[in-house]
Amino acid sequence: MVFGQVVIGPPGSGKTTYCNGMSQFLTLIGRKVAVINLDPANDALPYECAINIEDLIKLSDVMNEHSLGPNGALIYCMDYLEKNIDWLESKLKPLLKDHYLLFDFPGQVELFFLHSNARSVINKLIKKLDLRLTAIHLVDAHLCSDPGKYISALLLSLSTMIHLELPHINVLSKIDLIESYGKLAFNLEYYTDVEDLSYLQHHLDQDPRSAKYRKLTKELCHVIEDYNLVNFSTLDIQDKESVGNLVKLIDKSNGYIFSSIDSSAIEFSKIAAGPLDWDYYRTLAVQEKYMEEAETSEKDDKM
Repeated sequence: MVFGQVVIGPPGSGKTTYCNGMSQFLTLIGRKVAVINLDPANDALPYECAINIEDLIKLSDVMNEHSLGPNGALIYCMDYLEKNIDWLESKLKPLLKDHYLLFDFPGQVELFFLHSNARSVINKLIKKLDLRLTAIHLVDAHLCSDPGKYISALLLSLSTMIHLELPHINVLSKIDLIESYGKLAFNLEYYTDVEDLSYLQHHLDQDPRSAKYRKLTKELCHVIEDYNLVNFSTLDIQDKESVGNLVKLIDKSNGYIFSSIDSSAIEFSKIAAGPLDWDYYRTLAVQEKYMEEAETSEKDDKM
C-alpha cells in the first residue's frame, strides 16, 4: 500500500507552500516524499517535483490554441489528464515502492465540487495503484473574520467532502496571521468546531449587504448543521508542532499508522481511538528504518 495526500483548496489558500513545508517535515521524520504537481498554472514551484503535469500539457498552450480563459483551460487540462491517465500511472509506478505521495492540485474550486474530472483521476489512481489518500482541503484562516465568507467556506468544504468521497481533513491555513485581519467575533474553537451557526446571524445582520439575504443564509446554515460533517484543524506551516499535529490526523485518516503493525483487530481499534504523543514520529522512523534494513538483508541473502 502507498500513502499520500491530495492537497486542494481555493487560490491563495497556501497549497504550494503547504506541499513544500509538508515534504520537508516528512523528510525530517524519515519518509521518502514525492511531490506531484498537477496544477498546470503553477509555473513557480518552490519544491522539487517528481512529476510535473507541464510535461504532459501546458495551460498557456491550451489558452492560445483553444482561445480559452484560465478557468476553461484548467478544466480542459484536467479532462486531458483523465484521458491520458496512463501517462500519470507510468510516472507514478517507480515511486510506489518506498515513497509517500503529495498531489498538488489546481486552486479552481469547481473542479472538486462540480466537475468530475479531478475526482475521476483520483479514483482511477486509487483503484489501479492501490493508493491510500487523504484529501487536505486548505481554507485561508482570514475568512473567519468575515461571517459571510466563513459560511461560504463551510459550504465549499461540505460540497467538496461529499463530491470527492475521500478521507477528508479541512484545514484553516495561515493560522499565525489570523489576528492581523482583526479580532474574531468568537474564540477560535467556535470556528474550528463549527458550533451553533445561529450566533453568526446577528453579525451578518449588521452588514447591509448581508441583511437582505438573511433567510437564504439561515437555510444554508441549517444545511451545514444537518450534515454535521465539517470541522477544521489549524495550521501554521512554519511551526513544526502545528505540522506534526496535522500529520497525526492525516496518518490516522489514511491508515498510515497501521502500515507497519502486525496485530489483532482489538489492538488496531485501540490505536485508532487513542491519542498519539510526539514519540509517535520517532517510533515510525524506527519502524521504517527496520523495514528498509530487512529488505536490504533479504536482497543480500538472495545474491
